[in-house]
Amino acid sequence: MTTIVLADDEVLLRTALAALLPLEGDITVLAEAQDGQTAIEATLRHRPDVLVIDLEMPGVDGLGAVAQIRRARPDQVVLMLTRHARPGVLRKALKLGVQGFVSKSSEPAHITSVIATLHTGRRWIDPEVSALAVIDDCPLTDRELDVLRETGSGYSVADIASRLHLAQGTVRNYLSNAMQKTQTHTRHDAARYAREHDWL
Repeated sequence: MTTIVLADDEVLLRTALAALLPLEGDITVLAEAQDGQTAIEATLRHRPDVLVIDLEMPGVDGLGAVAQIRRARPDQVVLMLTRHARPGVLRKALKLGVQGFVSKSSEPAHITSVIATLHTGRRWIDPEVSALAVIDDCPLTDRELDVLRETGSGYSVADIASRLHLAQGTVRNYLSNAMQKTQTHTRHDAARYAREHDWL
Protein backbone atom coordinates (compact mmCIF):
# COMPACT_ATOMS: atom_id res chain seq x y z
CA MET A 1 0.00 0.00 0.00
CA THR A 2 1.32 3.44 -1.01
CA THR A 3 0.14 6.53 0.86
CA ILE A 4 -0.14 9.89 -0.90
CA VAL A 5 -1.06 13.51 -0.29
CA LEU A 6 -2.77 14.98 -3.34
CA ALA A 7 -2.35 18.72 -4.00
CA ASP A 8 -4.11 20.51 -6.86
CA ASP A 9 -6.12 23.73 -6.96
CA GLU A 10 -8.45 22.36 -9.66
CA VAL A 11 -11.21 20.89 -7.49
CA LEU A 12 -12.73 18.68 -10.19
CA LEU A 13 -9.39 17.11 -11.14
CA ARG A 14 -8.27 16.68 -7.53
CA THR A 15 -11.47 15.02 -6.36
CA ALA A 16 -11.56 12.80 -9.46
CA LEU A 17 -7.98 11.63 -8.87
CA ALA A 18 -8.65 11.11 -5.15
CA ALA A 19 -11.54 8.82 -6.08
CA LEU A 20 -9.92 7.04 -9.05
CA LEU A 21 -6.31 6.42 -7.97
CA PRO A 22 -7.25 4.00 -5.13
CA LEU A 23 -9.39 2.07 -7.63
CA GLU A 24 -6.42 1.66 -9.99
CA GLY A 25 -3.88 0.43 -7.45
CA ASP A 26 -2.93 -0.02 -3.79
CA ILE A 27 -3.11 3.68 -2.97
CA THR A 28 -4.45 5.45 0.09
CA VAL A 29 -5.10 9.21 -0.12
CA LEU A 30 -4.19 10.59 3.31
CA ALA A 31 -5.16 14.19 2.54
CA GLU A 32 -6.05 16.61 -0.24
CA ALA A 33 -4.71 20.14 -0.56
CA GLN A 34 -6.03 23.01 -2.68
CA ASP A 35 -2.93 25.22 -2.56
CA GLY A 36 0.79 25.15 -1.83
CA GLN A 37 0.60 26.17 1.81
CA THR A 38 -1.99 23.49 2.59
CA ALA A 39 0.16 20.96 0.71
CA ILE A 40 3.14 21.79 2.93
CA GLU A 41 1.09 21.44 6.12
CA ALA A 42 -0.60 18.19 4.99
CA THR A 43 2.68 16.60 3.87
CA LEU A 44 4.50 17.42 7.09
CA ARG A 45 1.54 16.22 9.18
CA HIS A 46 0.74 12.97 7.31
CA ARG A 47 4.24 12.05 6.01
CA PRO A 48 3.03 10.29 2.83
CA ASP A 49 5.11 7.87 0.78
CA VAL A 50 4.57 10.11 -2.26
CA LEU A 51 3.45 13.73 -2.56
CA VAL A 52 1.45 14.22 -5.78
CA ILE A 53 1.46 17.96 -6.42
CA ASP A 54 0.37 20.33 -9.16
CA LEU A 55 3.06 22.65 -10.48
CA GLU A 56 0.88 25.76 -10.78
CA MET A 57 -1.17 26.71 -7.74
CA PRO A 58 -2.22 30.01 -6.13
CA GLY A 59 -0.04 31.50 -3.41
CA VAL A 60 2.89 29.15 -2.87
CA ASP A 61 3.25 27.21 -6.14
CA GLY A 62 4.29 23.58 -6.48
CA LEU A 63 8.00 24.36 -6.61
CA GLY A 64 7.81 26.67 -3.60
CA ALA A 65 5.93 24.03 -1.63
CA VAL A 66 8.42 21.30 -2.53
CA ALA A 67 11.34 23.55 -1.55
CA GLN A 68 9.85 24.10 1.91
CA ILE A 69 8.89 20.44 2.37
CA ARG A 70 12.43 19.34 1.37
CA ARG A 71 13.91 21.42 4.17
CA ALA A 72 11.86 19.48 6.74
CA ARG A 73 11.73 16.12 4.92
CA PRO A 74 14.76 15.84 2.60
CA ASP A 75 13.76 12.34 1.44
CA GLN A 76 10.13 13.11 0.56
CA VAL A 77 9.26 11.48 -2.78
CA VAL A 78 7.50 13.93 -5.12
CA LEU A 79 5.46 13.42 -8.28
CA MET A 80 4.74 16.69 -10.06
CA LEU A 81 1.67 17.07 -12.26
CA THR A 82 2.21 19.57 -15.04
CA ARG A 83 0.32 21.01 -17.95
CA HIS A 84 3.14 23.24 -19.20
CA ALA A 85 6.57 21.61 -19.15
CA ARG A 86 8.68 24.76 -19.21
CA PRO A 87 12.41 23.97 -19.45
CA GLY A 88 13.43 26.41 -16.72
CA VAL A 89 10.79 25.10 -14.35
CA LEU A 90 11.77 21.49 -15.00
CA ARG A 91 15.43 22.30 -14.35
CA LYS A 92 14.51 23.95 -11.08
CA ALA A 93 12.30 21.00 -10.06
CA LEU A 94 15.09 18.52 -10.81
CA LYS A 95 17.49 20.58 -8.70
CA LEU A 96 14.96 20.34 -5.86
CA GLY A 97 15.07 16.55 -6.25
CA VAL A 98 11.59 15.99 -7.72
CA GLN A 99 11.59 12.32 -8.81
CA GLY A 100 8.66 12.27 -11.25
CA PHE A 101 6.80 14.37 -13.80
CA VAL A 102 3.47 13.39 -15.33
CA SER A 103 1.21 15.30 -17.69
CA LYS A 104 -2.08 16.36 -16.10
CA SER A 105 -3.85 14.87 -19.12
CA SER A 106 -2.62 11.35 -18.22
CA GLU A 107 -5.02 8.50 -17.46
CA PRO A 108 -5.43 7.69 -13.74
CA ALA A 109 -4.03 4.19 -14.38
CA HIS A 110 -0.81 5.74 -15.72
CA ILE A 111 -0.48 8.11 -12.76
CA THR A 112 -1.01 5.14 -10.42
CA SER A 113 1.77 3.14 -12.09
CA VAL A 114 4.15 6.12 -11.89
CA ILE A 115 3.38 6.54 -8.17
CA ALA A 116 4.28 2.86 -7.70
CA THR A 117 7.50 3.34 -9.70
CA LEU A 118 8.57 6.31 -7.56
CA HIS A 119 7.74 4.42 -4.38
CA THR A 120 10.30 1.78 -5.34
CA GLY A 121 13.00 4.47 -5.51
CA ARG A 122 13.06 4.97 -9.27
CA ARG A 123 12.41 8.11 -11.33
CA TRP A 124 9.88 8.82 -14.07
CA ILE A 125 9.47 11.66 -16.57
CA ASP A 126 6.69 11.37 -19.13
CA PRO A 127 8.10 11.37 -22.69
CA GLU A 128 5.95 14.35 -23.72
CA VAL A 129 7.17 16.31 -20.69
CA SER A 130 10.84 15.48 -21.31
CA ALA A 131 10.53 16.31 -25.02
CA LEU A 132 9.28 19.79 -24.19
CA ALA A 133 12.04 20.22 -21.62
CA VAL A 134 14.75 19.28 -24.09
CA ILE A 135 13.63 22.02 -26.48
CA ASP A 136 15.31 24.72 -24.46
CA ASP A 137 15.81 27.87 -26.53
CA CYS A 138 16.40 30.13 -23.55
CA PRO A 139 19.59 32.20 -24.00
CA LEU A 140 19.53 33.47 -20.41
CA THR A 141 21.72 32.10 -17.63
CA ASP A 142 20.22 30.84 -14.37
CA ARG A 143 21.36 34.00 -12.57
CA GLU A 144 19.84 36.26 -15.25
CA LEU A 145 16.59 34.33 -14.86
CA ASP A 146 16.80 34.75 -11.08
CA VAL A 147 17.03 38.54 -11.28
CA LEU A 148 14.23 38.71 -13.87
CA ARG A 149 12.03 36.56 -11.63
CA GLU A 150 12.59 39.01 -8.76
CA THR A 151 11.99 41.95 -11.12
CA GLY A 152 8.70 40.41 -12.18
CA SER A 153 7.71 40.26 -8.51
CA GLY A 154 8.15 44.03 -8.29
CA TYR A 155 11.44 44.26 -6.39
CA SER A 156 13.90 47.12 -6.89
CA VAL A 157 17.55 46.57 -7.81
CA ALA A 158 18.53 47.13 -4.17
CA ASP A 159 15.90 44.63 -3.00
CA ILE A 160 16.99 42.05 -5.59
CA ALA A 161 20.63 42.45 -4.54
CA SER A 162 19.67 41.88 -0.91
CA ARG A 163 17.38 38.91 -1.64
CA LEU A 164 19.91 37.15 -3.90
CA HIS A 165 22.99 38.14 -1.83
CA LEU A 166 24.57 39.98 -4.77
CA ALA A 167 26.12 43.43 -5.23
CA GLN A 168 23.79 45.98 -6.83
CA GLY A 169 26.27 46.42 -9.69
CA THR A 170 26.19 42.67 -10.35
CA VAL A 171 22.38 42.74 -10.45
CA ARG A 172 22.49 45.63 -12.93
CA ASN A 173 24.94 43.66 -15.12
CA TYR A 174 22.64 40.62 -15.13
CA LEU A 175 19.65 42.81 -15.99
CA SER A 176 21.59 44.56 -18.74
CA ASN A 177 22.63 41.21 -20.23
CA ALA A 178 19.05 39.96 -20.05
CA MET A 179 17.74 43.10 -21.79
CA GLN A 180 20.33 42.70 -24.56
CA LYS A 181 19.50 39.02 -25.10
CA THR A 182 15.75 39.68 -25.15
CA GLN A 183 16.18 42.89 -27.18
CA THR A 184 14.07 44.86 -24.73
CA HIS A 185 14.50 48.37 -23.30
CA THR A 186 13.59 47.93 -19.64
CA ARG A 187 14.10 45.21 -17.06
CA HIS A 188 10.33 44.89 -16.69
CA ASP A 189 9.99 44.32 -20.44
CA ALA A 190 12.74 41.69 -20.25
CA ALA A 191 10.94 39.92 -17.39
CA ARG A 192 7.67 40.01 -19.34
CA TYR A 193 9.41 38.67 -22.45
CA ALA A 194 10.97 35.82 -20.48
CA ARG A 195 7.61 34.92 -18.95
CA GLU A 196 5.83 35.00 -22.31
CA HIS A 197 8.45 32.60 -23.67
CA ASP A 198 8.02 30.24 -20.69
CA TRP A 199 11.58 30.76 -19.49
CA LEU A 200 10.54 31.75 -15.97
